[in-house]
Formats: sequence, C-alpha cells, structure tokens
Amino acid sequence: MKTLLFPTYFPSISHFAALAQSENTVFEIEDNFQKQTNRNRTYIYSPNGIQLLNIPVKHYKESHQKTKDIQIETDSQWQKQHFKSLEAAYRSSPFFEFFEDDLRPIFEEKHKFLLDLNFKTIEILSKCLRMKLEYTTTTEYFHEVDTNEYKDFRALVNGKKDPSLFESYTQVFDDKYGFINNLSVLDLLFNEGKYALDYLKKQEMIIK
Repeated sequence: MKTLLFPTYFPSISHFAALAQSENTVFEIEDNFQKQTNRNRTYIYSPNGIQLLNIPVKHYKESHQKTKDIQIETDSQWQKQHFKSLEAAYRSSPFFEFFEDDLRPIFEEKHKFLLDLNFKTIEILSKCLRMKLEYTTTTEYFHEVDTNEYKDFRALVNGKKDPSLFESYTQVFDDKYGFINNLSVLDLLFNEGKYALDYLKKQEMIIK
C-alpha cells in the first residue's frame, strides 16, 4: 500500500514515522498552499519550551497558489535565526555536533522555492537517520483517495491539530518542562542519534 504525505520543513516525528514505516511513499505536490501549517514551519524544544521556526514566504494576490509555486522571502535572515535557535536548543544534546555538518547546508544554501527546500531537509534527515529514501510525487490533486491503495497521512501537515502521541524519550530541557510530544524529528535525532530510526519504526500511527 502507498503512503501519501506532504513534504514539509524539517518534518514532525509523526511525519517521519509514517515515512520510515512506508514501503511506497508518494509526496503530494499538487496542493494549494495553506497558511499556519507545517508546509513552512516546524517546532523544536528551546530553553523556554516549545518554539516555532517559521519560513517567511512570498504571497501574491491570487487566492489559490500551489505550494510548489511558493517562493521563499529572500529579504529575511530566517536561516541565520533558525540555526541560532537550533544551537541554543540542542548544542548540549548528545548528537547535535555529530549531525551539525550534515545539516549546515540547509542554513547556508539559498533556495528559491519552498518545495525544493522541504525536499532537501527530508533527504538530509533520511541520510542522518540512515534511512533509505525512495519516493514518487503526485501529478494531480485528489480530495479523496482510495483507502485500499493509499494510507492518507496528508492531515499530518496541520501541525498542532496532529493527534499523534508517542513514547517519551530524554529531551534536553525535560527537567524544566517535561516531555514535549511530536516535535520536529530533529529533536529525536539530536537526542537519540542512531536509535532514532528504530524509534520511528515502532511508533503507532493513526490515520485521521
């Protein structure tokens, strides 16, 4: 059965768990862009608790823009800000320095289109996780899909509406704020390292 997902920015643990457990991944790229979703945002565990990292994008007068046509706002210093936030959050984690050089290009290379950047983050994360990544992309948008053919996990893009609950693991600031569920998979990677992929494969996924 195929797994249908949106390519998002440094995807959530639920998103990557669906990807890790998939035998045949299809990424949805024919959707209309929606604000306040994980298409251009991710959440990390900062010294002050949960923190949103948001990519500024250009908006045009057209009410319905396809995500694949969305361009990143070039006047912003978002890359520098995001990397500084990751350093503040994870410099003391067990595996930040181990993966730092693999991830750094995301915060140095310039991408024109959001979709290209999102695919780049997924490809680099898959490499860090030592996870084989093979996928296809959609050629048209389906509001409804055949549930005999697809596991439809596109709803995971809605971020805070994602109902997934996962096993706890040690987080850098959990002595202050406790375990925070379903952050960016970066949180899992920096805290669990080589054990992250095994964790992702055994988490229970719920299709809504």
